[in-house]
Amino acid sequence: MAVPLLSVAAPAPHLIGDKAYDADSLRYWLAERQIKAVIPSTASRRTPYPLNRRIYRRRNVIERLFCRLKNWRRIATRYDRHASNYLARVALAATVAEWIK
Repeated sequence: MAVPLLSVAAPAPHLIGDKAYDADSLRYWLAERQIKAVIPSTASRRTPYPLNRRIYRRRNVIERLFCRLKNWRRIATRYDRHASNYLARVALAATVAEWIK
């Protein structure tokens, strides 16, 4: 599901992901679009891809935001029926979560 999601998102110079996204098909798709994959290689890969650790450390900020969003029960359980309402709640909760910290 990563490729359909990324195809509608705005292009970025880097894609930061975890080991679950270490697939050759995704890496080739990103390379075709001149997007640098900052994804650590899985332990089963014989020749690991190089990893820019300085950029990969920025993933921590995103992970902490998701952890704070999980504290909002309505977002964690997705009570809203419509995607637009859910997106509005996520935006509101993310704003408040970052503001309060």
